[in-house]
Order: sequence, then structure tokens, then C-alpha cells
Amino acid sequence: MRLLWLVGSLAVALLIAVLTLQVPAPVGTGAPATAFSAERAMADVREIAQRPHPVGSADHARVQAILLQRMAALGLQTSIQPGPLSPAAVQRIERGGGSAAGIELTNLIGVLPGRDPRLPAVALMAHYDTVPGSAGAADDTAGVAAILETVRAVRARGPADRTLVVLLTDGEELNLDGARAFWGGHPLRDRIGAVVNLEARGGGGRAMMFETGRGNAETIRLFARAGARATGGVSSNSLAVFVYALMPNGTDFTIPRDRGVQGINLAFIGRPEQYHAAASTPAALDRGSVQHIGAQALEMADALLRAPTLPARTDNLVYADLFGGVVVGHAPATGWGLLALAVLGLGLAVWRARARVGLTFADAGRGAVDGLWFLSVGIVLTQAVRLLAGPLSARAGNADTYYALLARLPWMEAGATLTVLAVTLALLGGRTRPDRRVSAGAIAAATALTVILGGVDVVVVGAGVIAAGLSLAPGLAARSAWGGWTGLIGLVLIVATAAQAAAPEAAFLFVWTGLLAAAVAALAAFVDPGLTRARSLAPVAIVAALGGGWLAALTHSVFLGVGMDLPAVVVLMGLLVLMLVRPLSPERALVRPLLLAGLAVLLVGGGLSLAARFVEPVPAAADAGA
Repeated sequence: MRLLWLVGSLAVALLIAVLTLQVPAPVGTGAPATAFSAERAMADVREIAQRPHPVGSADHARVQAILLQRMAALGLQTSIQPGPLSPAAVQRIERGGGSAAGIELTNLIGVLPGRDPRLPAVALMAHYDTVPGSAGAADDTAGVAAILETVRAVRARGPADRTLVVLLTDGEELNLDGARAFWGGHPLRDRIGAVVNLEARGGGGRAMMFETGRGNAETIRLFARAGARATGGVSSNSLAVFVYALMPNGTDFTIPRDRGVQGINLAFIGRPEQYHAAASTPAALDRGSVQHIGAQALEMADALLRAPTLPARTDNLVYADLFGGVVVGHAPATGWGLLALAVLGLGLAVWRARARVGLTFADAGRGAVDGLWFLSVGIVLTQAVRLLAGPLSARAGNADTYYALLARLPWMEAGATLTVLAVTLALLGGRTRPDRRVSAGAIAAATALTVILGGVDVVVVGAGVIAAGLSLAPGLAARSAWGGWTGLIGLVLIVATAAQAAAPEAAFLFVWTGLLAAAVAALAAFVDPGLTRARSLAPVAIVAALGGGWLAALTHSVFLGVGMDLPAVVVLMGLLVLMLVRPLSPERALVRPLLLAGLAVLLVGGGLSLAARFVEPVPAAADAGA
């Protein structure tokens, strides 16, 4: 019976994740003038992205002329800002075999005056240059075209009090040179109080808001209200903002953000094989992605233009979207209250289960050890499977290899996801059933494989030692469903406490899911401590389906962002899903089939990751080790 609940909840979770990740349908040219239409924007994409137009090329001049004409036709007061290339930009051009002699960048600026010129202005920003080998239909022609369509829709909605500044930067692909030039000294710079930037690192997928100005609580609250009106809703969370701030990457938005300007940065990163590739053509571009990024840009820009006051720097908000729809959030300190509620729920569940089914603290402790085994084994195996697809980006050696690795991301994600599923099946099926020496030996071999293919990683090697050690101690495995369940919840709440203390913007992932699991555990403990009847299993399955679907959709976005070098993020997400489905662990008679299924799933995952090398090969001139 439990097997049916387990399979059903996971199937519904997968369906929810798939639906959550869908892009909205593109709106046609017959849409109201006040709405964003991807089909109207695509006319500009097709005109601009006919060929690559890097800085200094003939097509670069062609695109400049087109854009200045389009901006003037939209009623913008246009101007240009010439500027020199930075030494880093010159070096990049020369490394590519070109010459930077006589080349300068040219920012294109348009102004739509507001009714009150004393108010701080709002800027819409995207870059119009491309890399030499790509027409850049996505990066960043989609952003440029979306801005033009946004300006048209804003004007159709009537005059606003604030001035709108359109900044189409040049030289972003070289060293963010256009943004540096504008924010470094243009007369309009100090008039701008908020920025909406549009980017892309791929050719499809939902557009995510992944970066804000510092102290973003007021910005996020405004974005949540505005985004609710956007076609397809919004995709954003404070974990993405927190992680991106730690990464060395930068976009044009980095420059005003560092100056203390508030705003948002939007991008879509699906279809990664199109990033900086010849494949990034108007025909290949996902029009639904254009609709999603443009609709969010329009609603946020319009809200800013008509706001009595622009968002100010305060605290960072802890927030996340729910299923691509509404955004929920709270102050960082509220996380402690939610943690207290989760601990209370877990305490009630343990108290009731101890009294009714004989749960012991020792067995709950063994359940936490099961979680450690899951994490350590998962870290080792996902790293090994990931490396079958090619080197980590730090070892890529050249740009061709890096872009090939990006194209392999969907294969890597499939391999990592199936690997985590395999470890989940092994734990649910009874991780102590196989010979402990065989299990420990297999983990040691997988750890050695990661060293051979990717070099020594202290975290992975440490995880291998822990995993092998726990596999040699079968007595440390949980002996009951309640022990396994409460132990996992306890482990997650320990992690949540550490995250809440160190990085509350990221802690919601553990706090919210831990609270959800603790609440349903308390309910089940009072309704049916034996976990045998539908009245206890149904609530667990519903929570697993909803929570698992939300986590699965979030995992996809996280993996596209950082999974190339940190495939273990899937393991962390998998632990949270495991916590939700743990009480649905099937009957003991199904142990052997589950273990065999886990082995088969692992082999399929490894095969898919390895196949990526052949499906998305590196050009012959690139690093042979890729």
C-alpha cells in the first residue's frame, strides 16, 4: 500500500514541477496596446539578430543605426555616448585574433521625460553587442527587443511622473565596458534611482529574477506586486540572489548595484547550448521566454515609474515564489520563529510516536545517520556521474570546451537527478541489505574515480570516507519508519538552524520544508501513529507531492545556474524530498526490487552523462580531455 502512495506522490510532484517550469504562451500582435507582446518584440529580434554584431564590426554599425531609428520612433530623446575600450577588452579582442585599433564603444541612450523631472528616474538596460561567433538572438537581442516593446507599452498606458531612461550598452561581452562608461560619469547617472536589467545565458526557459540591489526588501515587495500581473507570473527567490552575490560572475547590473542603486536583474538560462553559439538565431529562440522576461520587465518598470517613492535600501527579504505564481516572504528574524514552530511540531510527533509505537531516541538518531549516509553517498556518486560528462569548468582549458560543457548541462542534470533517485531507492529499500564490504568498496571506487577524472576535491573525498565508514556500520541504520522520518526532520532542522544563523536569505529552503515535514509528522502521529491507514498516509502524500514538486522545480533552476561545478546541489534538494516521502517507505517484501531498481537507475544516469560527450562534442581543435 505504501508503495502506491510513494509512487503516486512522486509522480504528482514531477507533474507539478513540469507545469511550474513551463514558459507562458507568447502573446500575439493583436494584443492590447498596453500589454507586452512577444510577437511584436520578435520583429525587432529578427531584424537585429541577422548576423553576429560584435564591437567594431560592420553589423555592429548596422544594429546601431536600426536601434537609434527605433528609439526615435518610440518618442525617445536619443543620444550616444562614445567611450574607449578597457585594457581587458582590448586583450580579449586580441586573444580572439582581432585588432582593437581604432575601435571604441558606443552606448545608445533614450529618454522618455516624465511629468516631474525632479523625481529620480527609472532605467531599462540591456546590451546590444554580441560575441563574434553568435548572432545573439537571446544574448542580448531578446533583452533589447523586450525593452523596445516595453517602452511602447508604457507609453500606451499614459504619462508617468518619473522619467524613463533606456540604456542600451555596448561592450558588455568584452568587459562590461559600456555600463562602466555610463555609470562612471554620464550626466544622467545620478538621476537614476532604479534599474531593470535584462540578460540571457541560453535560448529558453522561464525568466528568473536572480539579482537585486543590496537591502532589497522594498524592491522585492514591489516586484511581487508587479510580477503578479506579468504573463506567466514570476520566478525568483532569495537563495538565487544570495548565491549569485557570492559568484565571480557579473552583468551590466553589477555596476549600478555596486553604486548602491536599487533594481532587479532578469534572465533566462534554459537551452544552454545556444549561449554564445551560432545556434542562437531568432528561429531557435523560445518566444515564450521573450514573453516572460518582457512581461516582467514591463510590469516592474511601469510600477517603478508610477511609484510615489522608489524602493530604498533596507534589509534583505527572505522570499520565494510558489509554483511560479505568488511570492511569499518574511523578515530574516522571522525564520527563528518558524524554526521554533518546526521544533515544536517535531517534538509533538516524537512524543506521540514514543507513546504509541515505541519510537526511541536512539532510532531517531539512527534516522539522522541515514540522512548523513544519503548526503555523503550522493555527493560522491553525483560527482562521479557528473565527471563522466567532461571536466569541471575550472579545467575546461578553453572557451570551446566550456561552451560544450554548457550544452551538456541537460545531460548532466539528468544524470545527477537519476543518481539521487538511485540513492533514495537504496535507502528506502534498506541500505544495509547488500554486503557491507561490497557497499564500502563500491563507494571507495567511486571516490577514486572522482579523483582520477576531476582531481582531489577535499569535500568529495571526505564524503567518500564518511559514506564508506557508515556503510561498514549497518547497525547505525534506522529500524522503523518513525525513526527514519523523525531523524531526517531533526537533521534538516539542524542544518536550518546553522543556515539561519549564517545566511538567513538561504535558510528558507530548510526552514520552510522542515516546518512542513514537522507539521505533517505531528498530524500523522495523532491521527494514525501506525502509518498504515489512508487518513495518515494521504496527508503525507499530499505534502510530499506539493513540497516535492516545488523543490524539483527549484532544483532545475539551481542546477542550470551552478550544477556544472556543484552537482551535489541535487543531493541537498533530494534530502529534503526524502524527508517528505520517508514515511511512505514500502513494505519489507519489496526491499530487493527497490535495490535492484536503484542500481539500474544509477547505471542509466551514468550512461546519460557519459553520452553527453558524444552528443555534444568539443570542436576538434579544443582540449582533447573534454
